[in-house]
Amino acid sequence: MIDFADIQRLLIIKHGAFGDVIQSFGAIEDIRENFENAHITVLTEPGFKKIFERCSFVDQVMVDARYPHWRIDKLYALKQGFAEIAPEYVVDLQNSARTAFYRKYLLAKPEWSFIANARNAKTKYPKCLPSLERLAGQLADSGLRLNKTKTPDISWLANDVSGILQAENVNVPFVTLIPGCSAKHPKKRWPYYAELAEKLLDAGYDVVAVPGPDEIELCTALPGKTLTGAGFLNWFDLAGILQKSAFVVGNDTGPTHIAVNLDVPGLALFGPHASAHSTGILGRKMEVLEVDDLTALDVDTVFSKTIELMAVHSKEV
Repeated sequence: MIDFADIQRLLIIKHGAFGDVIQSFGAIEDIRENFENAHITVLTEPGFKKIFERCSFVDQVMVDARYPHWRIDKLYALKQGFAEIAPEYVVDLQNSARTAFYRKYLLAKPEWSFIANARNAKTKYPKCLPSLERLAGQLADSGLRLNKTKTPDISWLANDVSGILQAENVNVPFVTLIPGCSAKHPKKRWPYYAELAEKLLDAGYDVVAVPGPDEIELCTALPGKTLTGAGFLNWFDLAGILQKSAFVVGNDTGPTHIAVNLDVPGLALFGPHASAHSTGILGRKMEVLEVDDLTALDVDTVFSKTIELMAVHSKEV
């Protein structure tokens, strides 16, 4: 059994996607607690470099653009990068075919923590298992003590956004809508956010929408206010807006994961693309409406559920 206290150099691999990155920070905090003497490097894709650099549990961030395997020059450069950090232990939080390739050909010397090395891995860690349960199981199998893996605290991600809210004359309490999601999965978008915004405004709530860089047009078409900051909100301002929200209504998408792990009350809308149970969005203060066809989920149902849950959470304050 490896003595974690003896490890001086550790590598964590977490490429993406965004929601999975957000969920990984509880595991990363637990890794830091277990490997208290280690210099921790995270390998991630370029888009998430700034997020990991902001995390106090990480000492260094290494970027991997995930080039195809036939790019021998890029693989060689990556192997050189691994040689420079010289990890004694690798924690694979991605558990992909790519990281299996790295384990076999680029980082065969250090010991690894990865799901496939668990006994009966295919039955113990089925794809339907919630992502946080998979992370917790992997780390526990590797002998780590767990405290935060299942309940990540990402409050450090949130900027002070009082200036943005004041500039846009947003009054508290306000409801944040997340009408977008990855352009690759348009069926994950509930189509009636404009109608929901109208009902919430009529009920006396300020309503804001938070677009990604390719969702400006989608959000500005909604009644209420679209918060874009300097063009569009960066991850940290987005987290700040969500943290200040009285309630969030969103699709199955990364910003909804931020709201969950900031303990913001909310309602996530799910179609058949993925189960809410497996994504890890369901839980804490986030509830879910899960249907076979999002176009058949009417606005009155979502509005009524939103008002009901807001009343419940307002009593908790």
